[in-house]
Amino acid sequence: MPRETPFDIPAVDYGVQWDYKKLYHSEHLAALKVPVTLQAGYGIIRAGSALSRNISAGGGLDLLLPYNPTAFPAAIQDSGRAYLVTDGVTLASVVYVTMDASYKFIVGDDLIINDNVTGSENLGAITAIDRSSDASRAMISFTTAIGGTTFTTARRAHVFAEAGVSANNYSDCVGILEKTVNTGVGEKSKGAVTTLILGNCVLYEGLLTNLDAAAIVDLGVSTFGQFIYLR
Repeated sequence: MPRETPFDIPAVDYGVQWDYKKLYHSEHLAALKVPVTLQAGYGIIRAGSALSRNISAGGGLDLLLPYNPTAFPAAIQDSGRAYLVTDGVTLASVVYVTMDASYKFIVGDDLIINDNVTGSENLGAITAIDRSSDASRAMISFTTAIGGTTFTTARRAHVFAEAGVSANNYSDCVGILEKTVNTGVGEKSKGAVTTLILGNCVLYEGLLTNLDAAAIVDLGVSTFGQFIYLR
């Protein structure tokens, strides 16, 4: 009798069901969409995710990133963020993130720090990412020291690449991801080529991820029941 493998063992996958509806309500061929490249390190990004564009002066300029919602509930799907593993203290010019999360960044990316209490700050360009000095975490060095308030892990402090104006917590939504892609995690990260939906379509709101009120304003979206209309 053949030996049982782990894949033969009955199991339950836990998590949020994301594919219970199709993305489009309207004819998908009529939608306005363009090919785009996603920055490496953000793992699987599902179809229907709101995306932003890296607007750093260097680094991953013009690569697409997951959009960062303005809210901070614990259940939010926030793959665009790299959460700090130690507090981002006043006047420091470095922060610490997990090793895998450090691969979301490229030297030259403009780094934003935020938490659910303190106003977001632009820390300027990343000057170095040290993954060798500590086996359990990576150190990101940047140009502009943190201001007068410490960003704490208790307040869900995180960093991300600049992708919008300060009024929107430095993340502006530019469109909706059409196809699920895997950008990789950690040192295996490679990014991905995919398609961005810009308009002329009706989508099911239930399959959209992180399309918050600010993103709706960014895209000029109209809502009607369970549908959204991108003009």
